[in-house]
Amino acid sequence: MPALLAAPLAIARKDLRQRLRDRSALVLCLLAPVLVSGLMAMAFAQTSIRAEVGVVDLDRGPAAAGLVRALRSPQLADTVDLRTYPDTRAARAAVNDRDVDAAVVVPAGFTAALSKGGASPPVTVLDDVDQPLAALITRSVTESFVAQINADRLSVRTALAAGAPPERSDELVARAAALRLPERVRAQGLSDEPLKTISYFAPAMGLFFVLFMVSFGARGYFTEQEQRTLDRIAAAPVGRGALLVGKSLSTFVYSVGCLATIMLVSWLAFDAHWADPIGTGLLCAALGVLVVCLTALVTVVARTERQADGLAYILVFVLSLLGGNFVYAGAAPESLRRLALFTPNGWALRGFTDLATGADGWSAVATPLLVVGAFSLGVAVLTALVLRLRRTA
Repeated sequence: MPALLAAPLAIARKDLRQRLRDRSALVLCLLAPVLVSGLMAMAFAQTSIRAEVGVVDLDRGPAAAGLVRALRSPQLADTVDLRTYPDTRAARAAVNDRDVDAAVVVPAGFTAALSKGGASPPVTVLDDVDQPLAALITRSVTESFVAQINADRLSVRTALAAGAPPERSDELVARAAALRLPERVRAQGLSDEPLKTISYFAPAMGLFFVLFMVSFGARGYFTEQEQRTLDRIAAAPVGRGALLVGKSLSTFVYSVGCLATIMLVSWLAFDAHWADPIGTGLLCAALGVLVVCLTALVTVVARTERQADGLAYILVFVLSLLGGNFVYAGAAPESLRRLALFTPNGWALRGFTDLATGADGWSAVATPLLVVGAFSLGVAVLTALVLRLRRTA
């Protein structure tokens, strides 16, 4: 081992042994984030969507039967449960009593009006204000069916206006009924993989608890200062640079080790997923550097152990609240999403989210790594300036 590295590695090993003997540090940085992320994953677990929908068929014609078939289609078998009611009053009572989430009323004369080419009475959707998702599903299916009927009627009228003989109107109606709207809308983002709750909250909670290493590191410095440990190290043939490198290395290794353990346990125990292991590792390493820089800043700014604890806790909670460690960034208000772009953990969580939804390579982690690196560099420069001012004061 080169003599230049012997002293920093010895200091790093000493600090790591001390931290591994501290049960509170192990609980805070290993056990707590795994348990909290698991509980949040269960609390926000995605469940299957079921909509109880009532149908009132006052028309008794083919058009109404077609709408009922659409609601009973195989594509909606796992989503919609259908119930029939004799009239609108019974359906409204069922919605008010929460027997069904929504109801569709097909008015009398609906099919007859369509066959004559006149204006048909509207199909009514009865919904419950407390069941907006079920109402949205019911309206979407009903509006899609009505849009198909309107397209069929328009095609028949266009054919007749273009010169088709009126006696062929029944044939045209039958042929139009066999057609379907050719265009469809498909949402597409970075990938088609849904974001698992645990894949977001595992790094979010891991980073939140690992940030408490800032307090542990600063507190350890003041403890060693009171015990004259730093004076004894300074009296040995060890420079200040070796002392700084050793302590920074121990903080980095401990932080990255905690994050890696949390990610591994979440993957094995809770089926969390991130598309690119290399990108995930790079983000964990960048966050380890961030913890080192924040620890150095708090240690330089604070003058006592109590001040170091206070500054560290303020820093941890401000970054966590603004960065989105406690809520989905996509579910947060627009103002909070904008504020998250000014925090390194907010950008890191954006990178983890992209990795969790199937993105891989530099497209997912390049910008978050640059932002976290730039923030760490800024903190390091600020730390050096504060240290220089304190020495010249």
